[in-house]
Amino acid sequence: MKKIRILVVDDEPGFTRLLKLVLHRYEIREENDSTRAYETALSFRPDLILMDVIMPGMDGGNLAATCRADGLLRNVPIVFLTAVVSPREASAGTKQIGGFPFLAKPISPEMLERCIEEHLAA
Repeated sequence: MKKIRILVVDDEPGFTRLLKLVLHRYEIREENDSTRAYETALSFRPDLILMDVIMPGMDGGNLAATCRADGLLRNVPIVFLTAVVSPREASAGTKQIGGFPFLAKPISPEMLERCIEEHLAA
């Protein structure tokens, strides 16, 4: 059985390494340079992309729009993982940034797993 492939894009290598450990049952590719993330997504062909919003080079909103414009990546679910809003603020809002769902950092492994399962089932 093929492992589910998840691309994690965040400019903090410590965070992407932590996600790779937490999500060990999936095939994870880390990308810490947002300007290379689109090319990484094309070559890796993820089933899901988890990305930060605020990154140097290319922010998450622009990267998500670039992925949506590409025929190969158009239908890949994208979820933002961001510290821009607190978990408390997130629970009160629409849980979307620029039309994409998001989770507020810090996030529990259980909540992250639920989110992944939810977006892969859609």
